[in-house]
Amino acid sequence: MDFQNDYRMLIGGELVTGSATLDVVNPANEEVIARVPDATREDLDRAIDAARKAFPAWSATPIAERKAKLAALGQAIMANADPLMRLLTTEQGKPHAEAQGEVMGAGYWLMAASQLDLPVTVNEDSDDRYSETRHVPLGVVGAIAPWNFPMILAMFKVGPALLAGNTMVLKPSPFTPLSTLKFGELAAELLPPGVLNIVTGGDDLGPWMTSHPGFDKISFTGSTATGKRVMQSAAPTLKRVTLELGGNDAAIVMPDVDVEKVAEELFWAAFRNNGQICIATKRMYVHKDIYDQLRDALVAYAKTVKVGDGSEQGTQIGPINNKQQYARVLELIQDAKDKGYKFLVGGEKADVPGYFVPVTILDNPPEDARIVQEEQFGPVLPLLKFDDLDDVVARANATDYGLGGSVWGNDEDKAFEIAQRIASGTVWVNETQHLSPMAAFGGMKQSGVGVEGGIEGLLEYTNAQTIVRKKRKEAVPA
Repeated sequence: MDFQNDYRMLIGGELVTGSATLDVVNPANEEVIARVPDATREDLDRAIDAARKAFPAWSATPIAERKAKLAALGQAIMANADPLMRLLTTEQGKPHAEAQGEVMGAGYWLMAASQLDLPVTVNEDSDDRYSETRHVPLGVVGAIAPWNFPMILAMFKVGPALLAGNTMVLKPSPFTPLSTLKFGELAAELLPPGVLNIVTGGDDLGPWMTSHPGFDKISFTGSTATGKRVMQSAAPTLKRVTLELGGNDAAIVMPDVDVEKVAEELFWAAFRNNGQICIATKRMYVHKDIYDQLRDALVAYAKTVKVGDGSEQGTQIGPINNKQQYARVLELIQDAKDKGYKFLVGGEKADVPGYFVPVTILDNPPEDARIVQEEQFGPVLPLLKFDDLDDVVARANATDYGLGGSVWGNDEDKAFEIAQRIASGTVWVNETQHLSPMAAFGGMKQSGVGVEGGIEGLLEYTNAQTIVRKKRKEAVPA
């Protein structure tokens, strides 16, 4: 397989080109590195038709065979981890080590998802009747994956959807389609035609998918603003939706932490993948007793971190992925400057090619600052001081978002109690960003609808069907 050229869509088991193309840009140098098909409405219709035709046979395939196919697909990803990793770095920007982790994680996620089972609940087994509730596939799923973790977040959808017996049309972000298209070449060799289709396109393709009557469900990962439009577009046909949306995760750092031990981990909670993680720490509340010490430790560590091209040895943080997000991050930094907030490190635009923003940390801006209230999705972190526990919990919860959060403290039981007061779908104690294919992950409030992962995420791709059988009673002889 040529990982550097020949990027084609997967439709009905065939690798196909489009009548038009999109440019894909390397965010580290702003150079066009590839061109991919820009799907038309007709391309989308063909992909949906292929998925619809494949559905009866795939849904009737014994679940053990579907599991084996998914496991084989995960193994194929792992077997091609090195070229996929290099391709992912080139299109997304993240350093090789992080790209390697994402690719291997994508393979692992499929293999782990293949171990799940669809439950059957016996509701009644009496002299009169037998009743059971089982879970049957929905039909054709439209999956829309984001640019920050294009491979693994696509597998969050592919694994459970196909395991449940659905077929799928997958759309990667136009900023990061390359690794997904090469994954499609692997899938073409392992899955029956039409079970998984992959289409690429620009701004029109997503709305075409969400409004298309041929889909029974849309699974979307992206911003809250776009998620609202997805839900609105899906409403006329009452499509099922799973929406994994934005977050403004708060970390609460208690006064009993060992600052020297946790400073580096807290730094990466905010700045891993250049802050482009929906569950990155976006606001860090630090108790006043250790605020100065932790502030200084974070700044000192930040000055040692290498920002640069993800393909270069030693790079720890790459560029922002795309020009639009780059402009968004710079806008928030400029707003903080205009308001006179104090910058501890960073805050200046990097004067080099590429979408680079230096690691930026702000010193205790006001709670109503944009950099506190909005999701920055970039390498900018506000440190915020607190001295009252009830107050900081209220501040952490005072947001429209509710995706993740974390509590850090030496007294683990106390930290666990605080974690239970945070209004978020996932809350970590003394760590962050740990997700498991065996555990549900989803948001509260405007951070999403539904969940991914675990048995709960698997059931999102099914309909519950209850079957009741009245038992025939034998006539009693006279």
